[in-house]
Amino acid sequence: MHNQSSSSAIPPTLPRILAGPILRDVTPDYVVLWLVSSVEASFEVSIWSGEKCLQHAKFAPTGDHVMRVGQYAWIHRLVVKASSPLPTDTWLGYDINCEFSNPEHTREALMSEELIDICYPGANRPQFVVPSQIRELLHGSCRKPHHLGEDGLCTVDEQLAKLRANGLEQPELQPALLMMSGDQVYVDDVAGPMLFAVRQVIELLGLYQEPLEGADISHAAQLDNHPSAYYKRSQLLPDNTANNTLRERFFGGARKPIFTTQNADNHLISLSEVLAMYFLVWSPVLWRYLSLEMPKQIDTNKQRYQLEKQAIEAFVVGLPQVRRAMANIPVYMIFDDHDITDDWNLSRSWEESAYEHPFSRRIIGNALVAYALCQAWGNRLDSLPPDLINDIREMVQDPKGENVHHDQLITQLLTFEGWSFVLDTKPKVVVLDTRTRRWRAESNGSNPSGLMDWEALSETQQHLINEPAVILVSPAPIFGVKLIEVIQRLFSWAGLSLMVDAENWMAHPGSANVILNIFRHKRTPDYFTILSGDVHYSFVYDVRLRHHNDAPRIWQITSSGILNRFPARLLKVFDLFNRWLFASRSPLNWLTRRRHMRIRPRRPTQYPGRYPNQRLVNACGIGRVVFDENGAPSRIEQIFSGGRQVGFEQGYDSEWEQ
Repeated sequence: MHNQSSSSAIPPTLPRILAGPILRDVTPDYVVLWLVSSVEASFEVSIWSGEKCLQHAKFAPTGDHVMRVGQYAWIHRLVVKASSPLPTDTWLGYDINCEFSNPEHTREALMSEELIDICYPGANRPQFVVPSQIRELLHGSCRKPHHLGEDGLCTVDEQLAKLRANGLEQPELQPALLMMSGDQVYVDDVAGPMLFAVRQVIELLGLYQEPLEGADISHAAQLDNHPSAYYKRSQLLPDNTANNTLRERFFGGARKPIFTTQNADNHLISLSEVLAMYFLVWSPVLWRYLSLEMPKQIDTNKQRYQLEKQAIEAFVVGLPQVRRAMANIPVYMIFDDHDITDDWNLSRSWEESAYEHPFSRRIIGNALVAYALCQAWGNRLDSLPPDLINDIREMVQDPKGENVHHDQLITQLLTFEGWSFVLDTKPKVVVLDTRTRRWRAESNGSNPSGLMDWEALSETQQHLINEPAVILVSPAPIFGVKLIEVIQRLFSWAGLSLMVDAENWMAHPGSANVILNIFRHKRTPDYFTILSGDVHYSFVYDVRLRHHNDAPRIWQITSSGILNRFPARLLKVFDLFNRWLFASRSPLNWLTRRRHMRIRPRRPTQYPGRYPNQRLVNACGIGRVVFDENGAPSRIEQIFSGGRQVGFEQGYDSEWEQ
């Protein structure tokens, strides 16, 4: 994929750490950190309780923990294993030091120099807690950099800063984790200024570029000066009859008049582009070396570029807070469609169209490789098999740049069935992969696929059996807004599922029946909390089984988006008509797959501009859930910048949906 340089020299202006550290998986037995360095180095990480060092670990410049992806770019997953269990429910901290391979550089204490900004006032290192049980967590999804709004990850930082400002006497008040349930990046919907920044990062760090097959360009490096580099990338798809469907479905700029118009004009293509995007959305460091002045290749869309530039500049202002927050709370992630591409695996026809051509297959595969390195790798100690990591390493470090090696890895990732994961916490957290193990519609390829197939759902059920309480993370809500689901079903019947993103649990009868039957299983947990995102608005439902006095208690809690919103007027109409058409005694409820469920929407409180009987919250922020000793939610909120909060009140029995 590249011609490797053995030099570890570094441009004198670049800091040693470009992105991170991000605190990832935390247990009494180990701590996982993710970061990107600009130089080959040995790292030393130490875990502290007050001024007592509990554990330290050294990491060589090369090994299973590091992946070189550019001349000046190394991705690290640093795992500090504890010789004796780390204490729970107490404040811990970590230090990072490094010693560079180049003898011109000396050992440096990064925490007191480059990384001091990730420490909260009064602290000399990032602080975290290993919880004995989950008493509180934060969650959200959908963070689009050029959306005009307040970044919900900045709200996470405000909450953590407020907690520390009030004293450290109660470490159990620290949220146990931040769960990001999809669309952490928007690979398919990229602003012109963001794409320009991505291209500059590739050059600045010497990120490895790849040859391409089946496109008008033969190498990713040619994207820099190509006439279609900005706002015209759909034109780079092969232009022949066999790929008209591919252009329509994959790059579609497919118009979606009911909900929104997806914009694939700047869809990221190469692996280096997607990696650069990750480095830019989680850290302010590289932005110091970039310009957002309009590139010369843009001859149209100049006004659009200027408007997007304002949004990106506002996004960058909040990145120091984002970096600090993600260094001080365990962060777990699972993909949704925009992490790879919109409508990813929506239907069997989509898959056949998108994967049949080497260029579109490469684009999808590159985003999946980047997800593996920047998100999945840190979720659990065993989140990715060592053999798979080694295969990725061999591909990115392939000195010949052979396409066959790249394509073989993508095939391996597309068939990999280990993206879901489980946290052995109290209550247990089960995170679902609703994207790659689809229940495909055999009779009509254009019908929406089920979000999980029978085998995947059966495996999920095994994690739930005999658990007293469980937190289930499903990127898409299992119990969504009925009116929107009905509209999606109507479009699907007309063969237009791609126009309305017909991706909900009830869209496929097989997936719907199995997931609903799981809730009816006699050994299902008594307390079932479902965390979701995806839809760009937030809501809470209390769910019970009809005619079952001893049925489990189920909460559908949806928090979306971190930085994205649904069209406000349209959502108000949907909210209103949903309450009218699917009221408690409406016969339409018996036409839905959830007719055996009793669903009660909760009312949002103290919401600016709230209208009567509103159920859906449409604002950028982060979700907060507080749990009682039994693992049941006792407090559910959306939190916004400045400490504004919207709680969700329980309604009345007369408001039950059927």
